[in-house]
Amino acid sequence: MATKKTPGKKLTKKEINYFKELLLKLKHELIHDIQNLASNPNSEDSDSRDMSGHVQHMADVATDMYDKEFNLRLASKDRELLQKIDEALHRIEEGSYGKCLGTGNYINIERLKAIPYAEYCREYQEELEKNER
Repeated sequence: MATKKTPGKKLTKKEINYFKELLLKLKHELIHDIQNLASNPNSEDSDSRDMSGHVQHMADVATDMYDKEFNLRLASKDRELLQKIDEALHRIEEGSYGKCLGTGNYINIERLKAIPYAEYCREYQEELEKNER
């Protein structure tokens, strides 16, 4: 089934300000999340002993290792998203926000509402993903 292509349009100043505030809010939340992950006691180096000096059970050690790896992956994804948000904020400042980096066409506002840091229009993004397979 073919989907209807809905072309985007140039954003108004009001819409740009809306997206700027949204991106700044997302950025603040991500920074907070990253800081929380960094200060999480599970992310600190530890050995197989607990604070009292007793040796922990192997399952506890494995769980701790899993938690650390999970937090590292999560922090890495958050940093990648933070970079995309910063790039979107930069595009706002230079006046190119809302334009597809691949085609130069305007990105549909509904897509920007769902993914305010979107770099590409839906059609171009689908092409990129299709070519990655």
